[in-house]
Amino acid sequence: MPDILIKGALAVLTMDDARRELVGADVLLRGGVIAQIGVGIDAPDAEVLNAQGCVVTPGLVNTHHHLYQTLTRAVPGGQDALLFGWLQTLYSIWARFGPEEMFVSAQIGLAELALSGCTMTSDHLYLYPNGSRLDDTIEAAAEVGLRFHPTRGAMSIGESDGGLPPDSLVEDEAAILEDCIRVIDKHHDARDGAMVRIGVAPCSPFSVSRDLMRDAALLARDKGVMLHTHLAENDEDIAYSLEKFGCRPGQYAEDLGWTGPDVWHAHCVKLDGQEIDLFSKSKTGVAHCPCSNCRLGSGIAPVRAMRDAGVPVGLGVDGSASNDAGSLIGEARQSMLLQRVANGADAMSAREALEIATRSGAEVLGRDDCGQIAVGKRADIAIWDVSGIESAGSWDVAAILLAGPTRVRDLIVEGRRIVADSRVVSFDLNRAIVRQGQLVKKLQTM
Repeated sequence: MPDILIKGALAVLTMDDARRELVGADVLLRGGVIAQIGVGIDAPDAEVLNAQGCVVTPGLVNTHHHLYQTLTRAVPGGQDALLFGWLQTLYSIWARFGPEEMFVSAQIGLAELALSGCTMTSDHLYLYPNGSRLDDTIEAAAEVGLRFHPTRGAMSIGESDGGLPPDSLVEDEAAILEDCIRVIDKHHDARDGAMVRIGVAPCSPFSVSRDLMRDAALLARDKGVMLHTHLAENDEDIAYSLEKFGCRPGQYAEDLGWTGPDVWHAHCVKLDGQEIDLFSKSKTGVAHCPCSNCRLGSGIAPVRAMRDAGVPVGLGVDGSASNDAGSLIGEARQSMLLQRVANGADAMSAREALEIATRSGAEVLGRDDCGQIAVGKRADIAIWDVSGIESAGSWDVAAILLAGPTRVRDLIVEGRRIVADSRVVSFDLNRAIVRQGQLVKKLQTM
């Protein structure tokens, strides 16, 4: 892998411990890590990327996604529904998926993330129809080149047992745990610089049993991997928890071992003060998904209160069937705007929102080797060209969320360029888009 020298950046937003913002600086990448930061770096053998007129940031980190859903954007019947009705509309479509649908939809979703500046993403895959496996998405991520945290999700309580999903999409709980062990043993890499780390992720309290939640936590801790699920997403979610479990979601999570620094929950729109305090004390992470929460009418998550209390918070685009886009830089801006709507114009700065999208997201995923531009950290870098119309007239180029751009110029993951001149170069994206369209037409006629 050749060295890369990012040369003469207008600004480098490091997100390091001092939150330094460097003017006219260079960044040298060597062997997949950041080797040097400064002005006038001499590296005669390196490939030079001219960053004049550009803002350089750490690669953005996506802490919650459902990549398979890129095949089901804007589905009629689900466009204007709340969470539970939306799910019931889409379950029957997802039941027609197979391995190719999982692979191609992951390709498209990962490429979309890359173009929005994302270098590392988690994924929550909780249904496995017609021979699909988590491996299908892992293969797609290897081709696209993003750092990947797939989670082995699951649903085990179908409609006939009082759950929300159809019986055709649920699995036997013993088989779920067995496959969790398989994918962890086959794919999980605990080392610094890992390109793949596996998590264990029963879908939600309304689609799996107490026993599976508890057993999944025990298994994950035995294997040394992280835990992920949906929690407190909307009022329906809270009502279900109170009716079925006699407690709020935060208490349910704590009772079953689902709090701690090795756990992160998606959404958490409806956490109350006691639950925020619980997550703060236990360092339980949250994946904030502002656009999806707006799309489904779930509400505005109390991110300001969470951050002030010390809860680890990252960003998630959520699934492309409930967003329906996959832009992580867009989520950062939306997060900033929603906190201002809820709490006032000074509630969240552009810089804080960008920190949530980078360093904080890496912390939620347990990756202290990523999320910063600092010597020794992984070479995951986004280069944003601010010389175009989006930023024309901007007095503070470091506040890129207030203006733009929304598409990255260059994206580097582990020292390898994935996006160059605003085009994905790691695989044939156009071919994948054509195949995606063919698969959608097939699903529409089944």
